[in-house]
Amino acid sequence: MSDYSVARVDEIGEIDDGRCLSRPVRHHFGITSFGVNSWTGREVDDRIINEHDESDGEEEELYLVQRGRARFELDGDRVDAPAGTFVFARPGVKRTAFAEEAGTTIVAIGGTPGKAHEPVGWELWAPLRPLYESGQYAEAADRGLELCEAHPEYPGLLYNLACCESLAGRSAEAIEHLRLAIDRSEQTRSFAAGDSDFDPIRDEPAFKELLG
Repeated sequence: MSDYSVARVDEIGEIDDGRCLSRPVRHHFGITSFGVNSWTGREVDDRIINEHDESDGEEEELYLVQRGRARFELDGDRVDAPAGTFVFARPGVKRTAFAEEAGTTIVAIGGTPGKAHEPVGWELWAPLRPLYESGQYAEAADRGLELCEAHPEYPGLLYNLACCESLAGRSAEAIEHLRLAIDRSEQTRSFAAGDSDFDPIRDEPAFKELLG
């Protein structure tokens, strides 16, 4: 097996979470030490980076405009970013970006200071997000189960599966998959404590036991 891999951006298949088109660079290469993905705005004014502030994950993020021209909005400030521009944002900075030219592509690299990177598999779950957003929890759970069986190493897939199962009325399955998610990532325990997706099973003794 070779110790290196090569791929052009356009050779990595796009995924659509119903919001922005992205390419799962980290997953494509099997990178485990840092997060890296790319996003493309097909048309002028397309949103490339969803608005967020990383206050929960506490990730630092570095963006590189790989081609085209982007307009970043950072805590209300607008930043013009032609190809070749780096933009760095610390946790808590509300950020988003839009295409100023068709086909604008941004590469994002992220990590949490002082912590080893922990891949959660959100890239694989992204195509199921529209099902979740539209309330089709049972279908999302069915398809999510297939993902978890194919990629048991990702705690984020198990966690999202448990959320959908909880909302679909599958209490026992939700608790078991949440248990597996916590076994793989202790961080998911704190997420579950405040996640309204688990309100349907919050009074279950087994759920309370999981949260300690």
